Amino acid sequence: MTQPAASTGPVDLVILGGGSGGYAAALRAAELGMSVVMVERDKVGGTCLHRGCIPTKALLHSAETVDVIKEAAQFGINGTFESVDMAAVNGYKDKVVEGLYKGLTGLVKSRKIETVQGTGTLVSPTAVEVDGQSGPRRIEAKHVLLATGSVPRSIPGLDIDHQRVVTSDDALGMDRIPASVVILGAGAIGCEFASVWSSFGAEVTIVEALPHLVPLEEESSSKLLERAFRKRGIKQELGARFEKVEHTDAGVRVHLEGGKTVDAELLLVAIGRGPVSRELGYEQVGLEMERGFVKVD
Repeated sequence: MTQPAASTGPVDLVILGGGSGGYAAALRAAELGMSVVMVERDKVGGTCLHRGCIPTKALLHSAETVDVIKEAAQFGINGTFESVDMAAVNGYKDKVVEGLYKGLTGLVKSRKIETVQGTGTLVSPTAVEVDGQSGPRRIEAKHVLLATGSVPRSIPGLDIDHQRVVTSDDALGMDRIPASVVILGAGAIGCEFASVWSSFGAEVTIVEALPHLVPLEEESSSKLLERAFRKRGIKQELGARFEKVEHTDAGVRVHLEGGKTVDAELLLVAIGRGPVSRELGYEQVGLEMERGFVKVD
């Protein structure tokens, strides 16, 4: 028999998702005197803290240190670059993340926000059911806030095997520096990894279907970045559409429209992120959806 869900509430606010949007809303709501329950299936902090902004900035700082050492002579400093110890780099990155995570969980606890670990499903406009380690639980609330975040996207027909064709999540956990990489997508994620891997010694090629790097930014900013990347030897295939990827003995061969191919050890798919909204009960309670996003007024 299915165990009946224990019921809690009603609280003022239940938040589905404990990432940047969720915990910021929880802290503000608590500050305004509301009773808050935050449901998170992984760790509070979400993508930004654990698999996005923070760990990539730590890697960028390590990469910048490599560049400073390599260029020290022009500042009158005698120094020699030897190698990158990826185990130590990842240790530094994880220490940064862990420190911020401890600080965040302490702050959430101090504001008397209850955090429930488990997968939450919206079962009515005022209720969430959580499948957690301690069994099912139903949380009733005056208000429900949806903040379920995002995941790396791919292109239809492009299979990510997490070995030779990888996502940014995979890249953050790598314990080695690839000899060569093709990065599909020149947004913030693609450009960050291009910069890091280039500094660490990899041969990097960015493929972007639109005419510029970071194509959603001002064109003047894009051109500055393109110039900087050219000076660093980061190759750019701009206005180039991806067709397919095949595995080779050495890694992958990326085929572009027009017949051009690029060989590398890895293909990083960095074409953006999509919404986490499937099988969370959104449609069942009557929410209007569009391409996985909740339509709002």
